[in-house]
Amino acid sequence: MKYEDAVAYIEECNSLGSVPGLTSIDSLTKALGRPQDSLKFIHVAGTNGKGSVSAFIATALREAKLKVGRYVSPTIFTYRERFLINDRMISKRELGELMEILKNACDMLTAEGNPHPTSFEIETALAFLYFQKKECDIVVLETGMGGALDATNIIGAPLLCILTSISMDHMQFLGDTIEAITLQKCGIIKEGTTVVSTKQDKSAADVIENFCKRKNAELLVADCSKASKVRAVLSKQSFSYNNIKYEIPLLGSYQIENAVLAITALKWLSQNGYAMLTDGVIQKGLLGTVWKGRFSVIGKKPYFIADGAHNVAAAEKLAETIRFYFTNRRIVYIMGMFRDKEYEKVIRITAPLASQIITVAAPGNPRALPALELAEAVRKVNSNVTNADSLEEAIEMSYLFADKDSVIIAFGSLAFLGKLMTIVEENGTIRSDTHGK
Repeated sequence: MKYEDAVAYIEECNSLGSVPGLTSIDSLTKALGRPQDSLKFIHVAGTNGKGSVSAFIATALREAKLKVGRYVSPTIFTYRERFLINDRMISKRELGELMEILKNACDMLTAEGNPHPTSFEIETALAFLYFQKKECDIVVLETGMGGALDATNIIGAPLLCILTSISMDHMQFLGDTIEAITLQKCGIIKEGTTVVSTKQDKSAADVIENFCKRKNAELLVADCSKASKVRAVLSKQSFSYNNIKYEIPLLGSYQIENAVLAITALKWLSQNGYAMLTDGVIQKGLLGTVWKGRFSVIGKKPYFIADGAHNVAAAEKLAETIRFYFTNRRIVYIMGMFRDKEYEKVIRITAPLASQIITVAAPGNPRALPALELAEAVRKVNSNVTNADSLEEAIEMSYLFADKDSVIIAFGSLAFLGKLMTIVEENGTIRSDTHGK
């Protein structure tokens, strides 16, 4: 199967939607010989921060000379980003070959009267096959949106379970209370495993603690309040934790929390079979981490920042970070949201900080909230809003509203950030010259 055919096939499978549960992925992986059983996993669940924490951990493991598989969703620039080994994407040829194997397995299952696996189930099984074929030493595996019923949870006991910050999101699937959502995330915890969690709000923390007790699981809590000597500029951040200095290139106050969680996990691994993860290796790994679309500076004069804040908790972190870096600066937003997110709450948190807001819809995505509808919702909080018909128009507008001392911040769904970042980075020099007054 050619790469283009593989992408077309998975897009066709997207129409099947999301179906929580392990029955279908169990059948699919059995048909493939259960490739996950030969792999070692670090399983990561949570609402926000999964990608950043996974990136920190995977980069440090790579720095320790291990072959590290990483399964990522959603992606920003290209579909192949979902399947990484030592930060390199799967080749188009290998993706096409593996997708053909998956399609044949799915056809066999449906011929036997089973439901067709969803796109996420197919991608998860493909990841297992790819990492098995490449003989990865360890795999950093992100859940999709839940835990207990997430397709990634078909694995056996992982080396380590990691819980990032948990908040309200995907309520239609996971429950409408923080306790219910946390219980779903805790579903990745297997009997006798070790769990590393960031310090959670009490309601989530109580659920995690009780779940770990029932599963005889060791619980380690990473407390970012113990990070000291925090310094932040618009190129990197530094902090001390347990008397060791770390530097990270990822910006935003929340990245200190993510880094401390990753450090805690890596230190546990270093003491449990991975002695090559020395303090120096962990420091180099964190400093070398790349994870675009998370308060990423993609242009200067004016500063242009892209951030994937798409739910309430992430919006609160974004607002906090804007206040930290850009007090008394003119802020211009480009905002795009999905209809099934709590976009009105996100607006109430972020809109008061902006001098001008431009709304846009993620192109070609049926979940995208139309730009005009989003603008009408924004207008209830901030009257300085206009809607754009395309990403190109939104970017052009943002530069017209901004001067060289302004800050343009594009945020919301990751579904549009990749294309937006590409447009800005390809045209950034021209724009900077235009505003170099």
